[in-house]
Amino acid sequence: MNILTFDIEEWFHLLDNPSTRTEQDWGRFECRIHQNMDRIFRLLDETNSRATFFCLGWVARKYPDVVRRIDEAGYEIGTHSDLHQLVYEQSPVQYRNDLERSIKALQDVTGKNVRAYRAPGFSVKAQNRWVFPLLTELGIEIDCSMFPARRAHGGDATFGIAEPCYIDVNGTLLKEFPINTVGMMGSDLIFSGGGYFRLFPYLMLQYFMRQSPYVMTYFHPRDFDPGQPMVPGLSRMRQFKSYYGLNGCWSKLKQLLLEYDFVDLAEADRRINWSNGPIQRFKVNA
Repeated sequence: MNILTFDIEEWFHLLDNPSTRTEQDWGRFECRIHQNMDRIFRLLDETNSRATFFCLGWVARKYPDVVRRIDEAGYEIGTHSDLHQLVYEQSPVQYRNDLERSIKALQDVTGKNVRAYRAPGFSVKAQNRWVFPLLTELGIEIDCSMFPARRAHGGDATFGIAEPCYIDVNGTLLKEFPINTVGMMGSDLIFSGGGYFRLFPYLMLQYFMRQSPYVMTYFHPRDFDPGQPMVPGLSRMRQFKSYYGLNGCWSKLKQLLLEYDFVDLAEADRRINWSNGPIQRFKVNA
């Protein structure tokens, strides 16, 4: 089963970078979200594909037309937080307030409940698993935040499951769709989104797809925008990670969607027999 998702944010929403850390900083950058969303909508139309969109609450307030267009086209909308901050840098109170604002902003535009969530940068780690009970308290039924491998500013290699599962934290159950991994030379590799997808040539992506009974993709509008400016303050390594492969990402994803069948998160949820799935149990101190 292959799942298609997009994280809807602006091109400058790069994490862990001083020049783009706050909402005040964002006002200094040009808007590119409309032209980048046009590319995504065109791609979905051309390939007859369905997708789930994890949108920032900030986008819903700043550009409600973008969220409205996603909804009116019949695509599923989840939340990607409100202000795109790393979860592990927030307190539980800060996190809850941010999530509540995002849910309200999206529901104000669409009039529909938000039931799915993905953390910015997959920044749910072992030390902040307290997020899971908060998600369910606020009506989230499906989480897509777990990245079961090492990552620069997120990820939890101790999570141990790279397929749909239940998360049980202190008796609270939440459906989890983690990022998938593929084993290669003794390592767990990620290939299905962001800079990882842009890095690998298409033949390698085909190989990884054939090895993967479950694939969770994640793309951003900026992934298809080779003309975007360079975000100031990035190290050479961050420049490489953020800008390498932008020219070829559009054609690679289009080819992938034409070659393989993809579904959105809601359809994937319907297809899974949750009574027989794995359960990851944690105990978290209140």
